[in-house]
Amino acid sequence: MTPLRRRMLEDMTIRNLADNTRLSYVQQIVSYSNYFHRPPEELGPEEIRTYQLYLTQTRRLSPSSVSVATGALRFLYKVTLKRDWPLDEIPMPKRPFKLPVVLSREEVMHFLDSVYSLKHRAILTAAYAAGLRISEATHLKVTDIDSQRMMLRVDQGKGRKDRYVMLSPRLLELLRAYWKAVRPVLWLFPGDLPGQPITRDAVGQACQKAHRASGIKKPITPHSLRHAFATHLLESGTDLRTIQLLLGHRSLATTSRYLKVATRTVCATASPFDWLPQVEPPTPTATPPAQF
Repeated sequence: MTPLRRRMLEDMTIRNLADNTRLSYVQQIVSYSNYFHRPPEELGPEEIRTYQLYLTQTRRLSPSSVSVATGALRFLYKVTLKRDWPLDEIPMPKRPFKLPVVLSREEVMHFLDSVYSLKHRAILTAAYAAGLRISEATHLKVTDIDSQRMMLRVDQGKGRKDRYVMLSPRLLELLRAYWKAVRPVLWLFPGDLPGQPITRDAVGQACQKAHRASGIKKPITPHSLRHAFATHLLESGTDLRTIQLLLGHRSLATTSRYLKVATRTVCATASPFDWLPQVEPPTPTATPPAQF
């Protein structure tokens, strides 16, 4: 390990960045350095610009993927190497705003009925019933279920934040049936490796298998269930602030995007055209016959 990598890892540890963020940033800097076959401390703004063009034009990465690489470069040069460049020397790409594809209530029910494994049905149902991210669902522990207060504890969710979400009675019934069949000890959904929870890939594969079996044409990922959770709550009248707390969003602006996909709310709003007074159309006058 080079002294620069060690220093960057220490800087990320001091700032308590998530493990996945640290791993991703290191991988991005390694790729950046390998592209030029030179150590990062010898490179500058022109090389960064060249590399971003390579990622965008040659590799055709999405703006989200380029943003991850840019975040790693900003951390390296501004925090670890303490370069006094302005931030526009390492520009962050603008991400296009895309609305999520939302499943209807009937589609969610049909999809979950298409998950044949009890374990996979339990974890995907938990993702919808509590609005969990896939990483939060996979890391649920048996002790996170509070049936007395009817709550689920989300331990160290995104941003290293704990929160509580509702425990649906129907979800509790399913989890009890699952627990009786599997008898998990530590992790609610254990993986194939002893002492480790189920992996995101395993849940993703189970999701795609159920998607094919369901015949639903809309794209479905485990995160689609979280989108459906938020949208269905909004359509049922739950206020935006409550949904923000349940989802664990830092900003209310992030939650407010569901206003754009809550079709029952949007469609229930009357158009101002309907408020205009009714005016009888003018009676058309007969056109005289043409003389030529």
